[in-house]
Amino acid sequence: MKLVTHQEYVNAIIRLDLLLKEIDNKTSEDHPQMLELVEVSDIIENYEEAHFPIGLPTLQEMIELRMFEMGLKRKDLATLLNTSASRISEYLNGKREITLTIAKALHQKLNIDSDIILQ
Repeated sequence: MKLVTHQEYVNAIIRLDLLLKEIDNKTSEDHPQMLELVEVSDIIENYEEAHFPIGLPTLQEMIELRMFEMGLKRKDLATLLNTSASRISEYLNGKREITLTIAKALHQKLNIDSDIILQ
């Protein structure tokens, strides 16, 4: 991955904007402007990954997101994970580390990525 300067990044954004006005979904992948679009996009991506990295969400954030998505309250989550509501509160408030059994249940029943659980 090539190091990208701020000026190269700004230039790439300006060029990307212009290219997006000139090409469309019907432009072939081997068209020079389409190839330039890919190159400019790579420059932008490299700069943003280096300067604006997006980290993994915390386990607590993921649990709360899944609870929201599934319409679960803490007591519902406790039932689903076969634990108590007070234990769920301790996990969510960071007062207790999750157990291996709860980690497995979070992965299997809430589909939380293991990388998030293990961080």
